[in-house]
Amino acid sequence: MQRVSILNPDLTLTMSQRPVPEPGPGEVLVRVKSVGVCGSDIHYFEHGRIADFVVEGPLVLGHEASGVVEGLGDGVQDLAPGTTVAMEPGVPCGACHECRSGRYNLCPDVKFFATPPIDGAFCEYVVLPRAFVHPVPAHVSFDAAALVEPLSVGVWACQKANVSLGTRVVITGCGPIGAICALVARARGADVVAVTDINAQRRQKVEDLGFTTCDPATSAMPEADVLLECSGSASAIDQGIRCLAPAGVAVLIGMTPSDTVPLPVGALQGKEVWLTGTFRYANTYRTAVDLLSSGLVDLDSIVSASYPLEEVEKALTHGKSHPADMKVMVHP
Repeated sequence: MQRVSILNPDLTLTMSQRPVPEPGPGEVLVRVKSVGVCGSDIHYFEHGRIADFVVEGPLVLGHEASGVVEGLGDGVQDLAPGTTVAMEPGVPCGACHECRSGRYNLCPDVKFFATPPIDGAFCEYVVLPRAFVHPVPAHVSFDAAALVEPLSVGVWACQKANVSLGTRVVITGCGPIGAICALVARARGADVVAVTDINAQRRQKVEDLGFTTCDPATSAMPEADVLLECSGSASAIDQGIRCLAPAGVAVLIGMTPSDTVPLPVGALQGKEVWLTGTFRYANTYRTAVDLLSSGLVDLDSIVSASYPLEEVEKALTHGKSHPADMKVMVHP
């Protein structure tokens, strides 16, 4: 039997027992070892919805996950039981125009962990297609392997902006995604000129990782070639775009509270700034695992606290009493 932590439609969490799932042809059974708490998990727990995705039935949260291979379905011959793996949580249909064009992150029928009605990884076992189970070297911790998921967000954002050797990068937001984007940009040879946040404790956490930070409320942002906007703040979007050099690139990563925000159109047009958004990632896990296993990116450094599966509610509410902490993990 496997234990699961279930969010119910009344937004209460309960523990339950379910049968261990059986891997079908081409699938892998993974015993879950570590799961990161994402802002989306907290949002579902507190509000029961994100945009059009509504918790209408029991839902297992958690999508940043790692584990060990426990069983193999028919046809899977290139993985051995006991292998450490990072789990890519979004399984697309594979047949639509977006999938066939290589943009499977935009598949309208993707089944993504912990996105209603698809169950996530706050449990002991999950099953995934082999293509979405990525081996990780044994020297990588289970926490770091789980965080390959948000690391992929940073990899995708840097790819969208073509961040490379010598690129001047400004990052707005000192949360986990902002910190990860800074780590990826530095690993790609970029000059991270500043990571900004109004929260002094969050800034200190990022400074501890070796980056220069500033308070956008009191300091002007330095000029940059690329903006990686990770806060979702309307003022940060405005300031970040204005700090870009001519022909700069602005990548919007953080989710905004509303569907619309004002944009500095004069700066966009006058400097021919390229503006794009991101939605998850596609074909990034191999690159992310390479960054992690090579030591170019240290994800253990952003882990702040860990909880057992029985204390998922404490993990989801940890940030209320520790607002500066970066990443909270759950260990089934």
